Amino acid sequence: MSVSASQEDLQTVHSASDVVCEVSDVRFSYGETQALQGVNLRTSAGEIVALLGKNGSGKTTLFRLLCTLLPIQSGSIRIGGIDSASNPLAIRGQIGIVFQSPSLDKKLTVDENIACQAALYGIGGKHLNERRDAVLEQMELTDRRRELCEKLSGGLKRRVELAKGMLHRPKLMLLDEPSTGLDPSARINLFQSLRKMCDDGVSVLMTTHLLEEAEKADRVVIMADGAVVREGTPHELRSEMGEGVVTVIASDPAAAIRVLRDELHLDAQQIENQIRIHSDSPADLVPTIHSRLGNAAQSISIGRPSLEDVFIAATGTSFHA
Repeated sequence: MSVSASQEDLQTVHSASDVVCEVSDVRFSYGETQALQGVNLRTSAGEIVALLGKNGSGKTTLFRLLCTLLPIQSGSIRIGGIDSASNPLAIRGQIGIVFQSPSLDKKLTVDENIACQAALYGIGGKHLNERRDAVLEQMELTDRRRELCEKLSGGLKRRVELAKGMLHRPKLMLLDEPSTGLDPSARINLFQSLRKMCDDGVSVLMTTHLLEEAEKADRVVIMADGAVVREGTPHELRSEMGEGVVTVIASDPAAAIRVLRDELHLDAQQIENQIRIHSDSPADLVPTIHSRLGNAAQSISIGRPSLEDVFIAATGTSFHA
């Protein structure tokens, strides 16, 4: 008798053993308003998970629960194997947090800001020196350690925030729209810093308002109305939308959509001034659409599905609307 395991089985076992954060059937209400409705979510060591959702989707409430800023009402959250409801103080030793609003003391140097963070976690002496040197090197800040934080660029300040969050060796890094206010170059450097964290086995969960940033994540979780409505790798999510997308710009979008839906029976969606139709055979649709809309169609083009298309299909609304 021989015993063997497929690569898929091995990956399943590996991913299960590497689970860092597990959210199970979490519900939360503010009075009569239900903010979360049975949310389930997992993150694993070494991966970046992007959390997408508009205002009111529940992502902020979930973020606060993960940070132990709100109590667990129903369901469970476990981080590093520790139950959040029964031991929130221990959870705080497992997580690093970078909020959207800056938390640096601008009148202190980089070294001094990190020392202040260390004091909160009881890190001192030789251990402080070792950990401070390590996180500064990891975030490529060693040559900036004596500089006042008020003199640093937005991107460098954000890297100091990351260094503070990594000081106590958390298993889960929580980031609330970390690229807010950063220029494109600084956003690239930020993501490189996050990848370095993942190389050390840290799990990263971040909210973001940038779809191009979510594209770089290992997995994307879309929330709407207090629930997870879609989850997967960016490639998996785009693939669910079909082989391609036909984009129509019409002189009267509302009238064009009626024709496409009622007469051609197409699932046409309007995004601002564009009409988008997902199809496994987009090239075959173009002549049909052109024939029916005629001059009302100012342009017809074919492209690949985007995360914006996925978001619209999952929530019924544009991400930026």
